[in-house]
Amino acid sequence: MSNFWIMLSHAYFSKLKAKSFIITTIILAAAILLMSNIGLIIHAFQGEDKSDQVAVVDQTDEMFPILEEELNLLNENIALVLATETEEVLEAQVEEGMYEGLLILAYGTENLPKAVYKSTSLSGNAITSNIQAALQQIQLTKAAVQLDLSIDELALLHSPVIFIQEAIVEGAKSEEELNQARGIVYILLFFIYFSVIMYANMIATEVATEKSSRVMEILISSVSPIKQMFAKIIGIGLVGLTQLTVLLIVGYVSLIQNQGELVGGFFDVFGFGDLSASIILYAIVFFLLGYFLYATIAALLGSLVSRIEDVQQMILPMTFLVMIGFFIAMFGLGAPDSSVITIASYIPFFTPMVMFLRVGMLNIPMIEPILGIVVLVIAIFILAIFGGKVYRGGVLMYGKSNSYKDIKKAIDLSKK
Repeated sequence: MSNFWIMLSHAYFSKLKAKSFIITTIILAAAILLMSNIGLIIHAFQGEDKSDQVAVVDQTDEMFPILEEELNLLNENIALVLATETEEVLEAQVEEGMYEGLLILAYGTENLPKAVYKSTSLSGNAITSNIQAALQQIQLTKAAVQLDLSIDELALLHSPVIFIQEAIVEGAKSEEELNQARGIVYILLFFIYFSVIMYANMIATEVATEKSSRVMEILISSVSPIKQMFAKIIGIGLVGLTQLTVLLIVGYVSLIQNQGELVGGFFDVFGFGDLSASIILYAIVFFLLGYFLYATIAALLGSLVSRIEDVQQMILPMTFLVMIGFFIAMFGLGAPDSSVITIASYIPFFTPMVMFLRVGMLNIPMIEPILGIVVLVIAIFILAIFGGKVYRGGVLMYGKSNSYKDIKKAIDLSKK
């Protein structure tokens, strides 16, 4: 058993000290720090707010102050400048960059506002949309006066319909809670997806490297192939868990230190303010189970090839399985309670991501994630037995191998 621990520690520490692992971890940690401090960084580079100036030619002689007042309620960063120059001069000034655009105000049919906005680009932006919204409000007010509507009648006409959603199932999440959960689940799904692919590929490449360098011939004379396989799987799995722990610590410390800044807009949508320990716990559990599932497949597939160049082609179906599970989970972000998501969450190859999605987005009974975990454990156990047989024979096979028919040949070799 001592040989097993020696190989496990070697697999763990060799990858832990690798430059690629260190650089990847630093980049991911820096990305987390950047995201959590994005408000301070934007403020530091932004400096004083600079208003976008728009030249206005008011042919009505009365609409400019009304529009300016309405626009200030919508966006204070847009400044209207009442111009006295001719349109030709103002157009030239817009081209020179003195103004963002030229707005010409007039009255159209039914004595309602009519505006022409001229700029160097016809693409829509915040300036045009805000001006249009302000003019729309002015038009509504003038139309109400013409129709002899009171302010209360106008407010009643445009009041939103009362529409309340209530769940008849106790404990169901509200739309706001779903939006918050959707963001953090989205981020963790990406981590599980990329981590499973990266570490599973690492195992397959490691096995192929040992075979191509003939190190495998020395190893199998001192340690059984089964011990080798599980030492690699567990060792690299611990590397992944170490990286996840480092990133979670960095993320937690950043969130605590910047808790006052992480409110509103982006941060409310992504639910950083309501990050629960149970979500993190489920993320770790499903990450580990998903890793062991695909790592076992990667190890048996990696044992069938003798050249590193053949690894990617051999593990391509496994990569597709991970991708399909990820895409199903992405679909489930919009419809987490659909029957497709429910069924897919019990298919072992998709369970790590899809069941984690359901746990994060829905208040499902505890028995369902437990059942998903049991399904995964059984699948890992079956794959470990089958993978052990293939690995035992596969490491003894040399020569070009790109066919899955070699699995049978590897099993036959393991019986000898």
